[in-house]
Amino acid sequence: MQTINTQQPNPSALLPMLIIGMLFFVFGFVTWLNGALIPFLQIVCDLTESQALLVAFSFYIAYVVMALPMSWVLDKVGYKHAMCLGLVGIALGCLLFIPAAYSQEFVVFLFAQFIVGTGLTILQTASNPYIVKIGPQETAAVRISIMGLLNKFAGFLAPIVFTALVLGEFTGVSAQSVALLSEADRVTQITALSNGLVLPYIYMAMALLALAILLKFSSLPDLVFKKPEFAGAETDSLKAYPQLILGVVVLFLYVGVEVIAADTIGLFGSHLGVANATSLTSYTMAFMVLGYLIGLMLIPRFMDQAQALAGSAILGLVLSLAVVLADVQSTSISVFLWGWMGIAELPNAITLIAILGLANAMVWPAVWPLALKGLDSLTARGSAWLIMGISGGAVLPLCYGFLADHFDNQSAYWMMLPCYSFILFYALKGHKIRQWS
Repeated sequence: MQTINTQQPNPSALLPMLIIGMLFFVFGFVTWLNGALIPFLQIVCDLTESQALLVAFSFYIAYVVMALPMSWVLDKVGYKHAMCLGLVGIALGCLLFIPAAYSQEFVVFLFAQFIVGTGLTILQTASNPYIVKIGPQETAAVRISIMGLLNKFAGFLAPIVFTALVLGEFTGVSAQSVALLSEADRVTQITALSNGLVLPYIYMAMALLALAILLKFSSLPDLVFKKPEFAGAETDSLKAYPQLILGVVVLFLYVGVEVIAADTIGLFGSHLGVANATSLTSYTMAFMVLGYLIGLMLIPRFMDQAQALAGSAILGLVLSLAVVLADVQSTSISVFLWGWMGIAELPNAITLIAILGLANAMVWPAVWPLALKGLDSLTARGSAWLIMGISGGAVLPLCYGFLADHFDNQSAYWMMLPCYSFILFYALKGHKIRQWS
């Protein structure tokens, strides 16, 4: 099998970049479908805010349950074959949406989400360190930014495609509009909405299986890591790397606030009576795409990865505070930003949540190279630990749902302030720590 020695310059990273880019597009599309799926299932299964966010919980909790087993698989079969297995796992999860749609049983939807998350766990455990290690360390954030650009562009498309294919003739449907129907009409509409999931998920499963076959027979090289110079217990223990452990915490908090910004915007919009709230995630994703483009222009020419991370955290703090203080009756910000394009006016709080995508864009690509620096042959296991940090997307949105149920949707966004504060600490100091005091 063709391999890449991570200790020597790679003559050409173009082919690996193209192939991994396709994978990042795939798991971006699958991941950010959640933003449309959550308000959709809130209607179909008649859920509260916190119940609806179990859709995100069941998806992201797979990263905790399956990350370490998947790192073992990665060590056994290699990066390329692990990516193939990940695609097959996602396809299996997509097929489980068929019985879920026909039964309208929420627990079946949650199980299908968990299987999709499991497939994404191994895919991300393999692909993220791959893109870090196929080129120079100082430009790793640039490579991840390119991957993130594809990922978030897929996230921008996913809610739009979902709304067009699944909602179809039910344009403008919302939890409030369905609640006003008679019992018989409500059952008929919910059944039609649920059945609309079947064909799109069949097509998605077929596309994923085809991509797995193409990847299997592609010429994508594997990675070979240098063995550690010292084989002592301290070297072998990932706990001896503060930059990694703190990086896991940062990713836990970051993915939590990223998912809150992308997946709760539809719930909040639906609560405020915004039409087609299932498509609002696309606004957040659009700003994330813009953030990645800005990052590509600035890193490493004008700022390094740590500086980009610090700037993202500061912007996140400012915008989070603005969200909780915004006037939800006013649409002045959206009119200023895109009124000239004829796009529907959105409440200020909704627009500010979308702009959080700009703050979130550079966190993921900046943290990975900072956290994995110096791990060498422990990279696979270190990557698995970082992947476990994605579980923040399971836990923190549930915290948001609890706060929204007991207070209100807007006040629940206060919880994002301490999250961005810790990200700022890691950017300024945490990533430099090499020894626990």
